[in-house]
Amino acid sequence: MKKNSKRQRVSLTPFILLSAFTILLPSTAYTAQLPDQVQLAPNQHVVRGNDAEVATLDPAKAEGLPEMHVIRDLFEGLVIQDADGNVIPGVAESWETKDNKTFIFHLRSDAKWSNGDPVVASDFVFALKRAVDPATASPNGWYLKMTKINNIAMILNGEKPVSELGVKAIDNHTLEFKLDSAVPYFVAMTGHTSMMPVHQASMKANGDKWARAGVLVSNGAFTLKQWVVNERIELTRNSDYWDNSNTVLNSVTFIPFESQTAALNRYLTGEVDITSDVPAQMAAKLKKEQQDAYKVVPLLCTYYYAFNTTRAPFNDVRVRKAVSYTIMRDVITNGITQVGNIPAYTFAHQYVAGFTATQPDYSRWAQEQRDQQARQWLSEAGYGIDNPLDVKLLYNTSESNKSIAVAISSMMKKNLGAKVVLENQEWKSYLVARREGDFDILRTSWCGDYNEASTFLSLMTSDSAGNRAFYKSDAYDQKISSALTATDIEARNQYYDAAEAVLVEDMPIAPIYYYMQARLVRPTIGGFPINNVEGRIYSKDLYVLGQ
Repeated sequence: MKKNSKRQRVSLTPFILLSAFTILLPSTAYTAQLPDQVQLAPNQHVVRGNDAEVATLDPAKAEGLPEMHVIRDLFEGLVIQDADGNVIPGVAESWETKDNKTFIFHLRSDAKWSNGDPVVASDFVFALKRAVDPATASPNGWYLKMTKINNIAMILNGEKPVSELGVKAIDNHTLEFKLDSAVPYFVAMTGHTSMMPVHQASMKANGDKWARAGVLVSNGAFTLKQWVVNERIELTRNSDYWDNSNTVLNSVTFIPFESQTAALNRYLTGEVDITSDVPAQMAAKLKKEQQDAYKVVPLLCTYYYAFNTTRAPFNDVRVRKAVSYTIMRDVITNGITQVGNIPAYTFAHQYVAGFTATQPDYSRWAQEQRDQQARQWLSEAGYGIDNPLDVKLLYNTSESNKSIAVAISSMMKKNLGAKVVLENQEWKSYLVARREGDFDILRTSWCGDYNEASTFLSLMTSDSAGNRAFYKSDAYDQKISSALTATDIEARNQYYDAAEAVLVEDMPIAPIYYYMQARLVRPTIGGFPINNVEGRIYSKDLYVLGQ
C-alpha cells in the first residue's frame, strides 16, 4: 500500500506576539505530506502509552495530560497545531480581527460530527457556555477567565447569567467572540480542550453518561470504540471527519502506565509503539541501545513542588525558602532524570516564546551557601533539633516521581534535619487530594496550553484553580493584570519578570526543572512531531511504515 497525497492546510506563519493591534489572519499555505512513495503497512494501528488512567473524556472537565492526549484525538477545536507547534486551522478554516478584541471565525462547511450531523457555530457557543456555567464546576475556569471573553469572569463567579457571555453564532458557519480587553494570543487559546465543541443532542439525551463508549459523539479524527478502565482506550477512525481522506491510521489504542518500567517492557515486547516517558534510571542505557527509537525533545512543561501556603509549616515563607534552597536541582537533572532536563529557579519554561526571566541570585550560589541560608531561615522559624520540621510530601504514582521525592526528602533530612513522610497516590485520588489541599508539599507540573509566558504565570494568581499552593498575593496579581493589559511586548515582559521576582521572594512553589521529554517511538512509526514544544501529538498525523 502506497500513499503520497499532499495534506493541504492554510496556516498562520509561526505564532509571534506583536502589539495589541496585531491582525491575525491565515497567511501562507502550510503543506505537510508523506514522503514520496512511502511504503505503508497493511495494518494502520498504533498503540500509545499514556501517563495514567484518564479521569474523564469531557473536554470541559479535563485537567491533566492523560486526558488531553486522548481528547485531542476525539475532539477538534477551532485551531490545532502542526508538527512544529504552529497554530493552524482546525474546525475554523480562517479567522480575522482588527483590534484583538473582536474575533470572527469562519467554520468549515464540511466539518461533521461522528454521527453525520454538521458541526455548527452554535455547538461552540453551547460548549463554552456549559464550561463557564458554575454548575459545571469546570476545573478550567481559571484558564477561561484568561481569554477575557466579555463577562466571563463574572459568569464564572456567579455574578452574571451565562446568557451574557461574549460569544455568538452569527450563522451556522460564523462564530464571533467579543473580549473585554485585547488578547493578542487569543486564537492560540481556542485550541484548549475547554474550548472544544460538544454535541448538544447526544449530551442532553444521555446526561452524565454522554462521554462513554457507544454513546460519545465526537468531531475529531477518531471516535471512542471501547474504554476498559485501567486497561485501555480504543479509538477508531472517524469517517465523517473533515480531513478523513488524509488520515492514515485506522485505529489507536491508549494504555495507561503509572510505571515507566512496565511501559518500557511492553514496548520491548512489541505491544506498545510510543511510550509517554522512559524510566529515569534507564535513560542512558536506552539512548545507547535504542538509538533509532529514543527521542528527546523540548517540552513546554515545568516540574515543581507546591507548598500548601494555607497551613503550618508552609504558611511561613522562611520554611518555604529553606526547603527550596535545599533542593539540589542539578543532582535531580543529572543524577536522576538523566534525559537533559534543565534546572529551574523560575516558573515560566526557558523555551517559552519571547520571554526570559531574570534568574535569582541564589541560582548562582554554591550549594553550601544555599544550605547555610536555608538552615538559618529554618532556625528563625523555630525549627531545629528539638523541634524538627515534620511534613508530608504527596506525589502521583510514578517511578520517576518517587525517585525525585526520595532524593529531595534525603536532602531535606541531611541539611535541615527534617522528617519527611512520602505519600504516593494513583492519578484520580491524587487529583482529589490536590484539589482539596490534603498535603504539605505537592509534586506537580505545568505544561503550557499555548506558547506565551502567561500560560505559566497566570496559574499562580489568587483566583486560579490551577494555583496548587493556594497562594494569594495582591502584588503578584497586579503584576499579572498589568502584563495582560499591556499593549507592548517589552512592557508585558517587564511585568512578567517582576511577577517571577515576586514568586522568588514569596516562594509558594519550588521550580525544579524544565522538561526535556524522552520517550521511545518505534522506528516504523512515521509522522511523529519532534519540534512541537507543547508535546501535542495528533494521531491523525501518524502512520505505520511497511517493512
